[in-house]
Amino acid sequence: MTPDTAWHSLPAAEVLRQLAGDADGLPGAEAARRLDTYGRNVIAAGRPYSPLRRFFAQFHNVLIGILMVAALVTAAMRHWTDAGVIVAVILINALIGFFQERKAEQALAAIRNLLSLQATVLRDGAPHLLEAALLVPGDVVVLTAGDKVPADLRLLSAHALRTQEGILTGESLDVEKSAHAVAEDAVLGDRHSIAYSGTLVTSGQGRGVVVATGAATQIGRISALVSKAESPQTPLTLKLARFSRLLAAGIVTLSLAAFFFGVYGRGLPMNEMFMVMIGIAVSAIPEGLPAVISITMALGMRAMATRHAIVRHLPVIESLGSVTVICTDKTGTLTKNELAVTDIVTAERQFSVSGVGYAPDGSIWLENQEIVLAAHPTVGEMGCAALLNNDAALTLKKGVWELNGDPTEGALMAFARKAGQQEKPVRETWPRADVIPFSAESRTMATLHHHADGRGRIYIKGAPEQILAMCRHEQCARGQDQPLRMDYWQAQVNALAREGKRVLAIAHRHVPSAHRNLKPADIEEGLTLLGLFGIMDTPREEARAAIAACRSAGIAVKMITGDHVLTASAMGAALAIPASEKVMTGTDIDRLSDAALTGAIAQVNIFARMHPEHKLRLVRAFQAMGEVVAMTGDGVNDAPALKSADIGIAMGKQGTEVAKEAAGLVLADDNFASIVHAVEEGRTIYRNIKRTIQFMLVTDGAEGLTLLLAVLAGFTLPITPLQILWVNMVTAVTLSLAFAFSPHAPSVMCRAPLPPEAPLFSRGTIRAMVWHIAIITVGTITLFLYELKAGSDLATARTMAVNALVFFQIYYLWGIFPLQRSRAGLLPVVLATFGVMVFQAGFTYLPWMQHLFATAPLGAADWLKIIGISALILLWLRSGKPSGGSSRIPRQPQREGL
Repeated sequence: MTPDTAWHSLPAAEVLRQLAGDADGLPGAEAARRLDTYGRNVIAAGRPYSPLRRFFAQFHNVLIGILMVAALVTAAMRHWTDAGVIVAVILINALIGFFQERKAEQALAAIRNLLSLQATVLRDGAPHLLEAALLVPGDVVVLTAGDKVPADLRLLSAHALRTQEGILTGESLDVEKSAHAVAEDAVLGDRHSIAYSGTLVTSGQGRGVVVATGAATQIGRISALVSKAESPQTPLTLKLARFSRLLAAGIVTLSLAAFFFGVYGRGLPMNEMFMVMIGIAVSAIPEGLPAVISITMALGMRAMATRHAIVRHLPVIESLGSVTVICTDKTGTLTKNELAVTDIVTAERQFSVSGVGYAPDGSIWLENQEIVLAAHPTVGEMGCAALLNNDAALTLKKGVWELNGDPTEGALMAFARKAGQQEKPVRETWPRADVIPFSAESRTMATLHHHADGRGRIYIKGAPEQILAMCRHEQCARGQDQPLRMDYWQAQVNALAREGKRVLAIAHRHVPSAHRNLKPADIEEGLTLLGLFGIMDTPREEARAAIAACRSAGIAVKMITGDHVLTASAMGAALAIPASEKVMTGTDIDRLSDAALTGAIAQVNIFARMHPEHKLRLVRAFQAMGEVVAMTGDGVNDAPALKSADIGIAMGKQGTEVAKEAAGLVLADDNFASIVHAVEEGRTIYRNIKRTIQFMLVTDGAEGLTLLLAVLAGFTLPITPLQILWVNMVTAVTLSLAFAFSPHAPSVMCRAPLPPEAPLFSRGTIRAMVWHIAIITVGTITLFLYELKAGSDLATARTMAVNALVFFQIYYLWGIFPLQRSRAGLLPVVLATFGVMVFQAGFTYLPWMQHLFATAPLGAADWLKIIGISALILLWLRSGKPSGGSSRIPRQPQREGL
């Protein structure tokens, strides 16, 4: 036995021979020997990191390193309070990362929990209820409705056996199973002779021989893919890490240069220059940046939650602003995962049916006009037949129609109500006398009914080829029968199938009142065809608009599904996804190398018959092309790709726990439109974070440059290191936070995303920031020197310099803040300004703060000087000079592919 044996393509007898098994099961002794050989039927957990190791791993970050240096510097200056605040920020960031990684490890645990706990196994020729972990290759397992398949089984027999394989294939419908071998190259969803571990038996019975256990099963292979998949770092994280390294090198270089110049160039005392060096380092380090970024993301997380997007990992938020490709599942995301009748075909007409899902809201249309049901009796007859030949039930609970039964029958029940049929009166008028249930062999279901006046009627629905073979006549518009036109009906079936729709035929036959038992011979021939139903999982009404919004924003949408090619292509066309006629299958991907795949997928937007490995390869191929990829999914089969994508997005309603644990974002409403809302919020947050960084770099840079120039020029420091710490602390909790509350601009989704390789700041922005630093620095020093020359004491001059520096920052905030015309848009900057002014009033006038910071009270004339000179930065920004704060992104054409 080899791991890659194509068991699905071998006859059952050959499978038993290769496994050295028997249809009556293994002997107990042989099963015990094989258990020693193959191991337990479990998905083994990898050796986890110790909690301590995981915690210390959070400190392997350059920005955290800068913060640690800042803490050491402030501690060396004996400013214990400031050092304590910085250490607290470091610990909070480390704890957040620690718990996020712990949650990520739960993805594998969720997969392991999918395995069945017990199984009915034949041992020594008799059935035994055993722990599923004890199964071995060659065991024969008995399956019944409601069972969870305990291992990968090659079916030996199947009687109306159907399983739900959505967690592996993504298909919304149950799958018919049989014991017949299929083609060796059949894709996972077409291997009807295999029942896969972790899937659910929805109906029927069967027996199967175990061909794979534990890690060798399909679900075990997915577990291995999840454990090997690495979550990529976000674009902003990479840029911040690179920028932080440069910033750290620059701060250290400037501080040391100032120290050696002061000591050896100007002969200043070493102790004094050591404190100056510390002051330069403290002033230039944006110690509040990680906290402000975390707060900005947390606020964005709250905003996203109100729009049905639940963020599990904070860094995902800023990645959303850079998304260039969204790989989306079809079922449940672009569609409602609720089947609906979209077309009906009679002998003369083809009607369209409006409405979505199982809600009976909708109508029947002919040539763009809603029909009068009385004028089309065959439509009403089809509605009556759909209701009577049906075991499903629709109930309204809290405003939502819920299905109890088969999805296809639920769609027919909803259609019946649209066709004017009321369930209770119709069933009371035509009570059911007998039934032949649906079976995989006949692919039909028949019911016998008798009217109160004694008339009898048989209704039968099923696969078109089966029903057409049983019919001799068709019902025409006048309610009369005419000979069946096989060519006409076959053409209609093919036309609906080309549109990706599931086709059902429905027929009837009149029987006498004495006919009370239904036999297979009653439906083998002589039926009259009523018509055809075209059924599909209908698109969400808002998904089409959301896809159009993505195209306007320069984001390519790729639909990746386990469905058939025709279904996928038809759905793509219905959603207006460009080039939906071009479909690549999993088999196509298997034939291509990684390099060839990267070149082949650029202009393909529809991918069908995808396996977990295919989805993972697609995500990596798009990433290799330089794209920032968001991947949606709800099944176990999606987990590896969700974890590897830049942003993994799981479905909250119908998604498995495995998918949710592997994802960074969960959609509470399973709606593609919510992804677009999340991208909108992500772009706003990315813009706000960039403006926050710009604000801190300019203001901190001006503080550091003020000290550096004082050392180089040889005059008294305009601001002491302690006063700089005060300014940094006050502005970090007021002015810097204003950007976190900036609302999104209406045009945020009308522009293309920034390329992932784009630098954090463009050269133009950097040049503008240098000008801003120069203006603030020169203005602060000029005011300080002017006051000293005018006879003010050092405390007063420094107090004016500190307040000037703060007012420069206030004006700078107003200059680069994205002001909105609404009152809500202005509120953050107004409150931040008011808050910092209150702090500065205390800094200037409270006696204990005067004593602590060596400040002096100021008069009205002093404040006029401060306000006047600091307004220079706002005049510069408002005069049309580059601010560097623009979030404008070059508009690009809508992307048909990539």
